[in-house]
Amino acid sequence: MSFLEIFKMAMTAIKSHKLRSFLTLVGIIAGVASIIAVMTGISVIQNTIEGELSVLGSTTFQVQKWAAAGPTSEEERRKIRKRRPTTVEHANAIRDKVKTVDLVGSELWDFGHVVKYRDISTNANITICGGTPEYPPNNTHYIGHGRNISYEDVNVGRNVAVIGQAIAQKLFPWIDPLQKTIKVDGRKFIVVGVFEEKKSALGGNYDNYLLTPITKFQQVYGMKYAGGRDRSVNITVRAISTEVVKDALAETRAVMRRERGLKPHEEDDFTIFTNDSQIKTFNQTTAGVKAGAFVIGIIALIVAGIGIMNIMLVSVTERTREIGIRKSIGAKRKNILGQFLLEAIILSNIGGAIGVLIGFGLGNLLSVFTDFAVSIPIDWAVIGLLFRTAVGLIFGYWPAYKASMLKPIECLRYE
Repeated sequence: MSFLEIFKMAMTAIKSHKLRSFLTLVGIIAGVASIIAVMTGISVIQNTIEGELSVLGSTTFQVQKWAAAGPTSEEERRKIRKRRPTTVEHANAIRDKVKTVDLVGSELWDFGHVVKYRDISTNANITICGGTPEYPPNNTHYIGHGRNISYEDVNVGRNVAVIGQAIAQKLFPWIDPLQKTIKVDGRKFIVVGVFEEKKSALGGNYDNYLLTPITKFQQVYGMKYAGGRDRSVNITVRAISTEVVKDALAETRAVMRRERGLKPHEEDDFTIFTNDSQIKTFNQTTAGVKAGAFVIGIIALIVAGIGIMNIMLVSVTERTREIGIRKSIGAKRKNILGQFLLEAIILSNIGGAIGVLIGFGLGNLLSVFTDFAVSIPIDWAVIGLLFRTAVGLIFGYWPAYKASMLKPIECLRYE
C-alpha cells in the first residue's frame, strides 16, 4: 500500500469523526498558540527595545560614570555614586590620544524645563542637552531644518539652540522657527535648527528636547545638580570604521584609566558601552521569561499529546472491526501502523498550524494598541512545526502500534 493511499485513508478517518478530531485539535491549538503567542509578544517587545537601544551608531560607543542599564543592586548603586565624574577634559584626552576615532562628543543633561515663544509655552517636561557638534552623528539624530551647533558656538558659549520636532510643532505651528528667540526657563536662546522627527515606541522624548552648546549649558546650569551632586559628562566616541571598533574601545579604556590615575590592580571607575552591550544586557534579562514561557508551552503540548493518545486509543477501540476487515483482505501491520500514526501526525499538524496563526495574532495584539512594530518570528513557527510533528509521532505511536497488533479473527468477533 502506497503512502498516498495511507494518507487518503487517514484523512477519510479524520473527516468521518469530526467531533473527535475537533477535540483532539483543541489541545494542540492551545499548546502551540500559548508558546507562539508568548514568544511573538516577546519578539515584538525585543525588536522594539533593540531599535530604541540602537541610538548609538554601529561604530559609536559611550563613556560615562553611570552603568549603561542602571545598577543591578543597591550595593552597586552606592558604589557607582562614589565614582568621580567623567569630564570634558576626559573627552579632549580621548580625542587627542586615540587614533582610531574621528568624532568625540560631550553631553550634559537636565530635565523638567519650560520652553516659551511669546505667549505659547510647553509643559515643564523639556529635556535640555548641553552638547558639542558631534551630537547628531554620534546619536543618529540628525538636523532636519536649519543648522547644527558649531564649534564656534561652543567656544564662545552662544545662546543658540537646536530644538526637537515636538517643541517646534508646539511653539511654531504655522511659522518657520529658524532665528526666532525662545525662552528656556526665562533665558533667551535663538533657534538655529530643528531635529528630524524621531518617534519612540517606548514613550521616549527624542522629539521633546533641545540641544545647546555645552559651554552655554555650563554657564546657565553649572556643574552641580540642585541637590549639590556633581554633574558627569557623557562622552560619545565614534570609531573610524567597524573594523577598528574593538581597538578604539581598548585604546579609549587605556586613556581613561591613565587620565583617572588608576593603578593596574584597580577596576575601572567608569563605564564604556555600545549598542551591542545594551542589547546583550536586555536579552539576559528576558532570557528567564523566554525559558519560562517555553517550559509552560512544552507542558501544554505534553498535555495535548496525552489527549491525542487517549482519543486515538478510543478510535482504535471504535474501529476494531474495520481493522479486522482490512487485515483479513491483506492489509499488513505496517499499513495499519502507518495509517493510525499518520492520523495522529496530521491532526497534530493541523492543530499546530492553527495554533501558530492564533499565536502570531495574539502576540501582535500589543502592536495594535502601541507603536511597537509587528513581528513574525519565523524561527518559532519552524520550532512549533517540529514540536507538533514530534507530539503526533510520540503520542500517536502507542495507539497505532496497538491497532497494528490486533488479530484479525478477534477484531471480526468484536461487537
